[in-house]
Amino acid sequence: MRIRSVHCDNRRKAFRVVVSRRTYWFPYAKADPQPLSNDPVLSVCVDEELANEAFTYELSSGVEGTVHFDQVLDYNRDPRYLRDLLVYQLTLAVRERVQGSPLSKRELIRRLGTSPAQLYRLLDPTNYAKSIDQLTTLLGVLDCDVELVVKGRSRTAVPAEV
Repeated sequence: MRIRSVHCDNRRKAFRVVVSRRTYWFPYAKADPQPLSNDPVLSVCVDEELANEAFTYELSSGVEGTVHFDQVLDYNRDPRYLRDLLVYQLTLAVRERVQGSPLSKRELIRRLGTSPAQLYRLLDPTNYAKSIDQLTTLLGVLDCDVELVVKGRSRTAVPAEV
């Protein structure tokens, strides 16, 4: 996804990142190097050298930092980004299991009832146009159980006042 514009908001202490029709916030505290009140952001711009998929900022001390848009999506827990991350992790697990499996790829294709091209698409970690259902079916053919664990995010404890 290409970043259209980026602005720094010192009142919110965050970068405002605009892409197509959405606006995301990325706090200064997550940036490295971190802008501080005694070392504020001097300038910020979309980085064309990184295909407009990142932005670069300069602090008043002269230190520069770059934030990739994936970091912004991860911080904001974007559902599409999280889905793609899950598909990627499942694809890596499938590739590992296929390499260690005694079954040939031809046998996997037969058991899945699909074409060789479809199997290779399932094994391609850069292809996100596949469903989690297809990957779990392939893991089932490889005699693997798939469990989905849902857990709450840990929240930082607020110290009690004494």
